[in-house]
Amino acid sequence: MTDRPSRPTWRDQAQQRFDRLDRFLTTWMARTGIVLLRISIGVVFLWFGALKLLPDASPATDLIRNSITFLPSDLFIPFLGVWEMIIGLGFLTGRFLRLTILLMILQMGGAVSPLVLNPDAVWQSFPFNLTLEGQYIIKNIVLISAALVIGATVRGGRLVTSPETGTASRV
Repeated sequence: MTDRPSRPTWRDQAQQRFDRLDRFLTTWMARTGIVLLRISIGVVFLWFGALKLLPDASPATDLIRNSITFLPSDLFIPFLGVWEMIIGLGFLTGRFLRLTILLMILQMGGAVSPLVLNPDAVWQSFPFNLTLEGQYIIKNIVLISAALVIGATVRGGRLVTSPETGTASRV
């Protein structure tokens, strides 16, 4: 009697195919995810900033006017629009990311200020029921988190695709 290796079952073959596909997709996501995240944030900031330069085109214009009452809105809103467009260009080009993220964090401080400066515009009933403007502000948590992930790569950091071996994706 000879010891022949047993043939893999169809389940073993399916599992191997799935594992190969999963490794391929995971590696692709690690290679492209940060770049796509950076470009996405860039588009959002460039677009929303440009809207602030057009009269009443930005859905945030009234919220800004009613919250930032200590600055002239006819000067502040275009200034903010240009600031956001600079942030957008920084993310889109991938250049000066440290400065871009700093500008974004400073901008976000102002973006969340209506929570304190104009709470009636943010809450239908505190603390759970947000207005549409409040939702607009709270979603910034995602943008801040995304910027932190991007910021973690400015010194060459990468996503790890195989935590058990510590293999990092090379981009």
